[in-house]
Amino acid sequence: MSIYPIIMSQTKFMQRDSLSYPYEERGLQFGDGIYEVIRIYQGNYYLLEEHVDRLFRSLEAIKINLETSKEEITRLLNQLLERNDMKKDGKVYLQVSRGSAPRDHVFPEDVPPNLFAYVKELPRNLETIQNGVSTITQRDVRWENCYIKSLNLLPNVLAKQEAKEQGCYEAILHRDGLVTECSSSNVYLVKDGKIYTHTANNRILHGCVRMRVEKFAVDMKIPFLEEGFSVEDISMADELFLSSSTSEITPIIQSDNQQIGNGKPGPITRQLQEAYEKDALIRKLEV
Repeated sequence: MSIYPIIMSQTKFMQRDSLSYPYEERGLQFGDGIYEVIRIYQGNYYLLEEHVDRLFRSLEAIKINLETSKEEITRLLNQLLERNDMKKDGKVYLQVSRGSAPRDHVFPEDVPPNLFAYVKELPRNLETIQNGVSTITQRDVRWENCYIKSLNLLPNVLAKQEAKEQGCYEAILHRDGLVTECSSSNVYLVKDGKIYTHTANNRILHGCVRMRVEKFAVDMKIPFLEEGFSVEDISMADELFLSSSTSEITPIIQSDNQQIGNGKPGPITRQLQEAYEKDALIRKLEV
């Protein structure tokens, strides 16, 4: 998966190897910044408006004043694809930090934020989407403001690594037994024809795909309940699935070595996958 040669820095474009920052950069030293990952299908953004809106919610939450408007960010992101002649499936990584300044916990004054974005190829992972994945469960040790898409991802990284070392795709996180989300995705339980997931509060990231999952469910008259479920409930689930911009809607067929349902992607998950593909204007899954 290659990174395209033209990147965006501030409101300009340059060759990717030309980008550099001083070592006293607040994103590097404090994780003092936020980011977005935006999916691209066949050279077109999916849920771009939703991602830009969330970017600005995160900026407001950590008090970064980015003078560039939503409309200008959107224009620049579209121009980034055009300048790279991006026609494939991929993603854009967009980051804003508080800027470069001598290291001090207090916010620097009169320092512009650092903004950059780049494009990377990202084919769809059809194997996991079609066949499902395995997960582990882990205690959620993150901070209280997970709705902010911040650069402080060390607990997420450690959880994801533990999942990988156990031969699994994701780690389902929980607080005192109540499931919140996964290390890099939202998670849902299906029981008796109803979808259960954690309330969209400060404990989880309000996923852009999560919002579409809710819309798809409402459109199909499938009850979508923002009611938390427990780790113990997982073993009794009819279906379990996760969602994110890079994982799309992915079935979970095993968790902590316990089979979910009949061990195959379930019918509600399949319906949601079909709705996702139609919404994103991508080819139908071959299942």
